[in-house]
Amino acid sequence: MLTTSVKERSGRVDMAPLSADDRTQLPRLVAGLYATVQELESVFPGRHFTLDGHLVGSLAEVVAAHVYGLELLPSSTPCHDARCTGTGQNVQVKGTQRKRIALYDEPDHLIVLQIGPRGVREVYNGPGAPVWSAAGAMAKNGQRGISVPRLLSLASEVPIEKRIAAIRPMDTW
Repeated sequence: MLTTSVKERSGRVDMAPLSADDRTQLPRLVAGLYATVQELESVFPGRHFTLDGHLVGSLAEVVAAHVYGLELLPSSTPCHDARCTGTGQNVQVKGTQRKRIALYDEPDHLIVLQIGPRGVREVYNGPGAPVWSAAGAMAKNGQRGISVPRLLSLASEVPIEKRIAAIRPMDTW
């Protein structure tokens, strides 16, 4: 169902249905999405912001690059998305709008960002090995899943010296 207006209630964001008259706005709204994608791709060359799962992942990558001072690797580089300019460490960046992520391989370092209507928050920032060990069994698609609550629990055990320090506040992206 197409939605347009947002109503906030007890921490949740609910969308009100579009009326039949509002549905005539669909072509303009979709064109706006594609224009935004083109603009994002021109600002961040080499990153693809396709209107599917890549959008959230690419947003997470460019936010992480800005906040943590990461150098983005070419798209589709196996396992890692970036390199820390301060330490040279390889970093995989995962973004989610939901309550879980999936991994194909064990990264050297992992940063997980949760993206939503209120902004972005860091879920995990630390070595990849503990997350890989805690992730579920390999699924048919070759991925191992792990929940955001489990990531938050693991994050609480990461010593500060094992995290990549933010060079900018999360709200400046």
